[in-house]
Amino acid sequence: MQFEFTAFPRTTEGRGASRRMRRAGKAPGIVYGGAAEPQPIELDHNALFHALRNEAFHASILTMKLDGGATKVLLRDVQMHPFRNEILHVDFQRVDENRKIHMKVPLHFVNGELSPAVKLSGAIVTHVLNELDVSCLPKDLPEFIEVDLLALDVGHSIHVSALSLPPGVSLALRGKTDPVVAAAVVPKAIVEEVVEAEAVPGAEVPAEGAAAAPGAPGTEAKPAEAAGEKKEAGKEGKESKEDKKKK
Repeated sequence: MQFEFTAFPRTTEGRGASRRMRRAGKAPGIVYGGAAEPQPIELDHNALFHALRNEAFHASILTMKLDGGATKVLLRDVQMHPFRNEILHVDFQRVDENRKIHMKVPLHFVNGELSPAVKLSGAIVTHVLNELDVSCLPKDLPEFIEVDLLALDVGHSIHVSALSLPPGVSLALRGKTDPVVAAAVVPKAIVEEVVEAEAVPGAEVPAEGAAAAPGAPGTEAKPAEAAGEKKEAGKEGKESKEDKKKK
């Protein structure tokens, strides 16, 4: 996608000048890089604000019209007001067509709803990374990199090494050599439901030494045991009568 915008030279600098510029509907900025000196510029605030809402504007080679000429630039930084939809400052970098650039490119995830993790297990696909830092010539800069989730299953993840990069594009990784891009995780609630459904109900076994509840199964005395208890009681009573006679 090709983006063009118009910028104007800025002759005044400083906080006061920038505030007056913003009140007039302009956004202050600067363009630097290449053989030329850094140049302060100003842009139409509303046109720039709407352009910034387009994802591709952040990861594309832009054409800046300035002083009757056209310059290829990259968007490098945007400073926004903390709570107002207001651009405080914007930075652009000139592009040399023969030198490689480093750029953050957004990731587009596709086929997540068709993956076995989602269709068969009700998993949630987590996007661990949303953009990648790449290195390439300006002409090879992709608008985005596609991540196909069609084969993703539960307990598995997709790493950077599995991605298909456009010709002429290489990764500019820092730290981990093969970071995770996306993973499938089953929500805890679903796991608990499956465990409960598979559980086999069984009778509770009383703890050792615990008293059994009256009338509970297994608490009735057996006939032989009851007869033995009566026989012993009768014997004890007879012995106590003989003791009284001896006295």
